[in-house]
Amino acid sequence: MTEVSMCSSTGGGELTPEEERVLIRDIAISAEANSKEGDTFYLITQRWWQHWIEYVNQDQPNITIDGSSLLEHGDLVGSSKRPASINNSDLIYDATSEDLHVGIEIHDSLLEGRDYVLLPQEVWNQLHSWYGGGPTLARKVISSGLSQTELAVEVYPLRLQLLVTPKGDHSTIRISKKETIGELHRRACEIFYLNSEQVCIWDYYGHRKHALMHDMDKTLDDANIQMDQDILVEVLNNGNGTALSDYMCPTLENGSSQKGASSILLEPSKSSLSIAGGLSASKGASRSCSAELSQGQNLTSPAGEVDNTYGVSGVSTRGSSSGLTGLHNLGNTCFMNSAIQCLVHTPEFAKYFREDYHQEINLQNPLGMVGELAIAFGELLRKLWAPGRTAVPPRQFKAKLARFAPQFSGYNQHDSQELLAFLLDGLHEDLNRVKHKPYIKSRDADGRPDEEVADEYWANHIARNDSIIVDVCQGQYKSTLVCPVCNKVSVTFDPFMYLSLPLQSTTTRSITVTVFSCDGSTTPFACTVTVPKQGRCRDLIHALSNSCSLKNNEELKLAEVQNHVFQRFLEDPLISLSTIKDDDHLAAYKIPKSVKKTLVLRLIHRRQERETNDSQTASRWKPYGIPLLSSISCDDVITRGDIQTVVHKMLSPLLRAESLRQADIADSNTLVVASDACHDSSPGEACSDPISDSIRNSSSKGSSSSKALASLKLPLQLVDENNACIDLSVGEEKAIRLSSSATSIIVYVDWSQELLEKYDTHYLENLPEVLKYGPVNKKARTEPLSLYTCLEAFLREEPLVPEDMWYCPQCKERRQASKKLDLWRLPEVLVIHLKRFSYSRSMKHKLETFVNFPIHDLDLTSYVANKNSTRRQLYELYALTNHYGGMGSGHYTAHIKLLDENRWYNFDDSHISPISEDEVKTAAAYVLFYRRVKSDGAISNGGKPSEGHHSSQI
Repeated sequence: MTEVSMCSSTGGGELTPEEERVLIRDIAISAEANSKEGDTFYLITQRWWQHWIEYVNQDQPNITIDGSSLLEHGDLVGSSKRPASINNSDLIYDATSEDLHVGIEIHDSLLEGRDYVLLPQEVWNQLHSWYGGGPTLARKVISSGLSQTELAVEVYPLRLQLLVTPKGDHSTIRISKKETIGELHRRACEIFYLNSEQVCIWDYYGHRKHALMHDMDKTLDDANIQMDQDILVEVLNNGNGTALSDYMCPTLENGSSQKGASSILLEPSKSSLSIAGGLSASKGASRSCSAELSQGQNLTSPAGEVDNTYGVSGVSTRGSSSGLTGLHNLGNTCFMNSAIQCLVHTPEFAKYFREDYHQEINLQNPLGMVGELAIAFGELLRKLWAPGRTAVPPRQFKAKLARFAPQFSGYNQHDSQELLAFLLDGLHEDLNRVKHKPYIKSRDADGRPDEEVADEYWANHIARNDSIIVDVCQGQYKSTLVCPVCNKVSVTFDPFMYLSLPLQSTTTRSITVTVFSCDGSTTPFACTVTVPKQGRCRDLIHALSNSCSLKNNEELKLAEVQNHVFQRFLEDPLISLSTIKDDDHLAAYKIPKSVKKTLVLRLIHRRQERETNDSQTASRWKPYGIPLLSSISCDDVITRGDIQTVVHKMLSPLLRAESLRQADIADSNTLVVASDACHDSSPGEACSDPISDSIRNSSSKGSSSSKALASLKLPLQLVDENNACIDLSVGEEKAIRLSSSATSIIVYVDWSQELLEKYDTHYLENLPEVLKYGPVNKKARTEPLSLYTCLEAFLREEPLVPEDMWYCPQCKERRQASKKLDLWRLPEVLVIHLKRFSYSRSMKHKLETFVNFPIHDLDLTSYVANKNSTRRQLYELYALTNHYGGMGSGHYTAHIKLLDENRWYNFDDSHISPISEDEVKTAAAYVLFYRRVKSDGAISNGGKPSEGHHSSQI
């Protein structure tokens, strides 16, 4: 780009205002024509920029200054003096960041056009050469949008917290979403003086290891890294198996340290207005800059309309039908905009909030927000329904939302349905007509007709909850619980605000379990089986028993393993398989059936790890690997030697060839062949182990080699009732004292380096996940799923999860009962949430399943348990939210039908465009909004507040 130097027609003196304006205009036009990814833009305070615009346009005959909108600038009103030096101090925090790797931090809530203007580098350089000042706030242009073809300025780069383990150091850095994992890795090593070959970094979202970030060419955006999340910097062990205590310090070529050498301020960053589908902030800034300077136009908002600020482009709806007004994206607020548009275009709410709803605001409700949320929503709705408006920035509403729901503050992407749920509940509490909620105890059904019990439950609910939200959106379930022990049936009737339907595209699922043998007969192997998706634990055990060739005298113990210990045992055959998540780790243990009294022996592996605290290094035994399980008869006295024998047998398949040769049991060739054969066997195939066979044969013959093995005392520690450890490597004949009520014992085996040389423990290193997600195949994407199928899956009987156990009044105990749902009372507006997102310990996953939903005549008649009404339950779709893309970087839009036009529109933040009904049918639906159809085929209308509330009777 052509470099422009300062020039003057007056012989080298100061330029006139007109000359400054023309020069900057020409530079801006050139910058706009040549803008590209990687260009640098600069933030300049709106306050100074406004003053300069007035200064250079003071002689323009067509300039009009709206004094009313400039009053907020104080001393700038009517000023035509040359501005002082640039002062960006109102954009940054007063206190300097203690972390050198963050740089100058700008306020988190800045908005383009209201607080700052983005200037191309050449414009900034010229202004800075004339006026000086600062500080300099540089940001770069990146590709943005769903197609990654739009240009945007990343005003807020990612702010990440780096946590080092095991040392415990931490640091905060700013880095672009478009930077690679390799750059983040390099910078972490640079900050903490680490050797890059001995460092790995983890996505540590929510202080849990979600994923190892090993693809160095992948961008942080593609890796779904979020603002203000943690990154775990893990220092790996060195060659001798101990933790690193001395960190390497990389140096520059001249020998000086690199720490703090890199500049964070010049990182590419995404504009708060361009994230998730907004307009290009970089091009918008250039256009605005050149247009203002060439035309001398007024840069301020119209009087009284402070929401319409400079620098924010939108779709003008002047002269169009009411209701076609967009919402500006304030930085990842598409999740909020889509939900608001659907609520705003719900006719009952549009009518209610455009009338005098203030009389129903509940100022006494401790569960509400003193009416502030309702007022903010009502004011926003009125702006969106006012005729002849351009797109509205929902700043005031977002500020109220952040105040009462801090989880939605900032500029991260959030779940639109979670916002919708909070908003509906918050509006209900703010508008609850019940000022003092009475305490009402629900009675048991006691054989009464369902209709009588349902009406009683609903009356009790209305006595405490009575608002426009209840009138329009709330319905009633019939919930039936059956005790698995005494078959006691309990029926309740509960209100609902929306239906959350699971997306079950298949009826089966694959589960991978690692199978262990406690008698030393086989090495561990992974076994993958197919089970019903809505099955029980007994289905999984049955499938595993067949796949691993379980003998008649054996049984399987199933356990979930987490952090190298047993998390839970899946002993109840009625446990739902839905409680087993795809990222869980399961192990199954073959143990002999016994009529005698037995104890379960839990064998936990430990190894030494070095820890550094307060400059002192100490070694501690910590759990590692996969725990093992066996049984031991307790009819007779159990000695320390008995436990040694059982553990020897459990570990025998892991003996190395050298150990076997020394014991004269088998030669190394047999071991290698057997080990390779087992390792190469397909999942689910039982693998015979000649080594273990030879051990058993030798033992049965009483050979000298078996005695040699038995003479090897394993370093075992038994945990007694007082949590003290008893050394089992001495006193072989000593009896173990156990409580008469004990059902299991815990034994630690401490793996020294010498012991690891005798056993091959790689089998114990890792358990596979229950299901490893891979890319969605084409078949899964093309097979549609019916909305009715989702509803049937939601209403299907299934057992409660363990945390929701039910108290059986007949058994007088908590039970994991089975639960069946039926629809009983349907609302005027039915909100259906399709559960596309699942959150687990190691990943954040989205189901891309296409759902085939009806636009006309959603018929729920057959799903309603209340048969007193003979009319059909038909619903018509009028709005829906869509979600495109992945979890963190996706984009929300809304499809809405304007009932007065009988026409569909796409609401994409500030952009509104008409669409066909066929386009609606193929949408990436996330939340669906249906309205009841009257028996004559017309869509019902909500009554005025003055007409009183209705209770949505069937």
